[in-house]
Amino acid sequence: MNFSAWAIRNPIAPLLAFAMLLFVGIQSFYSLPITRFPNIDVPVVAITVAQSGASPSELEQQVTKEIEDAVAGITGVDDIQSSITDGVSQTTVIFRLEKPTQEAVQDVKDAIDKIRSNLPGDIEAPIVSKIDVEGQAIQTFAVSSKNMTLEELSWFVDDTVKREMQGEAGIGKVDRYGGAQREIHIELDPKKLDSYGVTAASVSAQLRQVNTNLGSGRSEISGNEQAIRTLGDAQSVETLKNTVISLPNGRFVRLSELGTVTDTYEELRSFSRYNGDQVVTFAVFRSKGASEVTVARNVEQVIERLREEHPQISIDLVSDLVFITEGNYHSAISAMMEGALLAIIVVFLFLRNWRATLISAVALPLSAIPTFWVMDMIGFSLNLVSFLAITLATGILVDDAIVEIENIARHIRMGKSPYRAALEAADEIGLAVIATSFTIIAVFVPVSFMGGIPGQYFIQFGLTVAIAVFFSLAVARLITPLMAAYIMTPADIGHDEDGKDGFLKRAYVKLVGFTLRVRYLTVLFAFGTLAVSLYFMAQVPGSFIPPDDVSRITASIELPPGSTLEDTDLATEKMRKIAQDIEGVESVFVLGGATPKGELDVRRATMTLVLEKREHSLYKRAVNILAGLVPFAGDSLKIPPDGRARAQWDIEEELFNKLASIPDVRAVKLNDRNERDLAYNILSPSEQDLNKAVAIIEANLRNEPLLTGVSSDGALPRPEIQVVPRTDEAARLGVTTAQIAQTVRVATLGDADAALAKVSLDDRQIPIRVQMNETVRNDLNRIRDLKVMTSSGTTVPLSVVADVRISQGPSVIKRLDRERNAQIGASLPPGVPLDSARERLEEVVAGLQDQFPPSVEFVKSGDAKVQNEMMQSFQNAMLMGLFLVLTVLILLFKDVIQPLTI
Repeated sequence: MNFSAWAIRNPIAPLLAFAMLLFVGIQSFYSLPITRFPNIDVPVVAITVAQSGASPSELEQQVTKEIEDAVAGITGVDDIQSSITDGVSQTTVIFRLEKPTQEAVQDVKDAIDKIRSNLPGDIEAPIVSKIDVEGQAIQTFAVSSKNMTLEELSWFVDDTVKREMQGEAGIGKVDRYGGAQREIHIELDPKKLDSYGVTAASVSAQLRQVNTNLGSGRSEISGNEQAIRTLGDAQSVETLKNTVISLPNGRFVRLSELGTVTDTYEELRSFSRYNGDQVVTFAVFRSKGASEVTVARNVEQVIERLREEHPQISIDLVSDLVFITEGNYHSAISAMMEGALLAIIVVFLFLRNWRATLISAVALPLSAIPTFWVMDMIGFSLNLVSFLAITLATGILVDDAIVEIENIARHIRMGKSPYRAALEAADEIGLAVIATSFTIIAVFVPVSFMGGIPGQYFIQFGLTVAIAVFFSLAVARLITPLMAAYIMTPADIGHDEDGKDGFLKRAYVKLVGFTLRVRYLTVLFAFGTLAVSLYFMAQVPGSFIPPDDVSRITASIELPPGSTLEDTDLATEKMRKIAQDIEGVESVFVLGGATPKGELDVRRATMTLVLEKREHSLYKRAVNILAGLVPFAGDSLKIPPDGRARAQWDIEEELFNKLASIPDVRAVKLNDRNERDLAYNILSPSEQDLNKAVAIIEANLRNEPLLTGVSSDGALPRPEIQVVPRTDEAARLGVTTAQIAQTVRVATLGDADAALAKVSLDDRQIPIRVQMNETVRNDLNRIRDLKVMTSSGTTVPLSVVADVRISQGPSVIKRLDRERNAQIGASLPPGVPLDSARERLEEVVAGLQDQFPPSVEFVKSGDAKVQNEMMQSFQNAMLMGLFLVLTVLILLFKDVIQPLTI
């Protein structure tokens, strides 16, 4: 069917159809989520198990390995990653993309239920949850007040802020950092416990049994039904102090006679500082598929409302990733507009007719705007990749229209009326236009079906281009001939004898004649150009996501094993002062006691520098790039950016050079996704083999010029106190290993969080933590003197039934695919591409293979892994694209020779 002829004879239908497409396209444009990168939908399930007081080594053997073995057999599992710190084991199961998320969650829950009886009895119930937030926090806020304590600020965030935030659309979760929860501390006096013959564990157990409210049944009195409740909960701290504690000899004593009872907050294991001041911070994460810009606007409205309702509290924005997304969005819109304008100007210069230019220019909005409608229907977002696709397609979108309009103009010059010329010209080149468009579609569609993480990015690129080209084909076959038939006039076009051919056309005709006369040389030149292009393409350095100036620098900070939270606070404060003195730094935010990935460790910290904003003008970038190509011009022709004068890379170099001078502290640079630029995993079932391989690799990479900040996150040993039961003596006295562990844990740390007694104060449940006073907790000899209850009801010192000694053990254990794992990470110096650094690292490691124990395995991670997957998938996509192009051309031309020539 000749669609062009139908459109010319029935203009109302195609015009209405495209008017409707414009309408829905504009609506979709404003409803599409705006994100920095495409949404990556990978099924990920996390399993968290807490066991108060348990060391990483114990958790690995008793909990983590059991869980890993249980989930390893689930269909669709791709990777199993585990991180084990004091008292917490977290296993993350990453599934292949085709696995439905809900099915993955249910499969993991079923697997954990089957092995629940194999796990220690004193662990908290395993928590299985899907990861339904997208990427890192989009905004982080600091909360402070001169009139409120740290605990009160923490409760304000936990209760008020979270409740207000989580009611807004698009907010996935809100996490609090720093601060502390309210607790009732009961610090027992060891001398009084000895004199009364009672232990800390016994006091804690009695409080848990006495201080509680319980449902007790139902009754009918006087014809009415009543619920029965037993109310044992203390109503105040004073009431709690007077709680009666039973003694082994049948007597009793008041709780206040055994020690002090204080309404305070939990022991601090993390802190937050904003420009040196202690604050409580909270981070906002968006849910999957939500627009970063929309979520940020919702958050801003909530923050403004909270500021009005609580004027005594300061809420400051300390980190913002949304401004990067907004900057990219506005830059992309500007680039699209500039590209469209330039395309129209070029069309006018060649067609030299304003009516023909207008008709060709109409193809741009009629092709691009309906594309947004399809993008919305299939769940795409406005991001760097989809905008790149539309911007790239801007020049392609007018190609078909130009071919149509130029052929129509040729027919008009032959003396035909515009109506007749449009009918005949459109029919004449219909096959060529369709072949051109479907060839482009055939090239880009295979890119959309690349596998793995790269495929999640490129699906929006390939399909967006293909959709836009398809709409441009529809415009060229329906709207362009229609408009030409009714808008163009013979007077604008002229006739063949007018001699309107310009210089470019005459030059082109001469060039074509020359190439035909020396056709063998022409073919040889073409193949030579192809070979040279392929050679230089192989030399171009590659990376997955190139670095960008995001006005934000993140450093991961690590102190030696055994360091306390106070040590971390002092060290990071020194680093904060150094950072804040650097030109271009606006503010410094420090999160102590946690890694950038959120793992709790008192000797770790994350420092984030927010820099003064720098303008991202595409015009100035283009001018500066061109100025750099002018010989001997230097920086004289470059336009300085607005805002911050120094580039982010210059500030990074100065910062980390200065931080390197601080003794016993390691600071490494992270990219804007809180990852190392280059990362590799080293696996081994043996901890000794793993540590040996890590030490060898790290030592050999430190002096490599293509790498900076080489470090590893291996399990460094830390000092620990080990309690080893004397089994014979313990059995004689009727003391079990569990009793010994319970006695030491309650005395030094308090009972497990789930087992703590609670009291209802101010409409919330406040934990009651029973432990020995600080003089006992921090004295090895006094720990040896802790009393343990025997089977006869008497107490004996801990040293009678166990040996207490100083030893070493890992502070953190990392595992990958059921083996011990350490990650070697490095940063890239300015100007060094990922490809070059990766190749050099692999070359160094390959030369060290004979020094590694046989159990060691070397596995790519991070951007290096994704880039490797991308190159393999891209090659397959290109081959598939070439095959589809030939297939389309052969089907259209019904011939093999012509498609091969094309």
